[in-house]
Amino acid sequence: MAHIDLPTNSPGIRGLFEFRPETAAPLGQLAEVLLRGDNTLERGERELIAAYVSSLNDCHFCMSSHSAFAALQLPDGWEVVDGVLHDPASAPVSDKLRGLLAIAGEVQRSGRAVTPETIAAAREVGATDVEIHDAVLIAAAFCMFNRYVDGLGTFAPPDRADYVPMAEQVVAHGYVRPR
Repeated sequence: MAHIDLPTNSPGIRGLFEFRPETAAPLGQLAEVLLRGDNTLERGERELIAAYVSSLNDCHFCMSSHSAFAALQLPDGWEVVDGVLHDPASAPVSDKLRGLLAIAGEVQRSGRAVTPETIAAAREVGATDVEIHDAVLIAAAFCMFNRYVDGLGTFAPPDRADYVPMAEQVVAHGYVRPR
């Protein structure tokens, strides 16, 4: 049960967005730009970074939802997602994505934990300044989103299958809902 009286039974951030639509709008726009906007990283790759950071933060709702969003947009779907969540060092992803996940993991610990060596390693495998920027911002944003969702004690469905309908909707229509 959430720590505040929410108007609906919508899980996770969805219930919070329904509670405060005026804060939902800019947060939804941020997610839309970061995870779906024009980028050299695929949408599924960016969702995977969000899921990975959420797993490090032990945020079940965000990890589960963004894992589903990633799985529906990656060619090898759940195999890739499960690999990254289990061990990004051996997951079936590109070296560039592995480098960006390493940066995101450092951001999750602390912004000051990001080292010049990790940045250099990501550049060596092809990460651009924009991709590094976006990996850092996705990781930082998901630290905030995770704390928002868990800090207010929102409901998170327990099963992976519970997130697939939400994932289908986000993949088809995005994060910004018409008013």
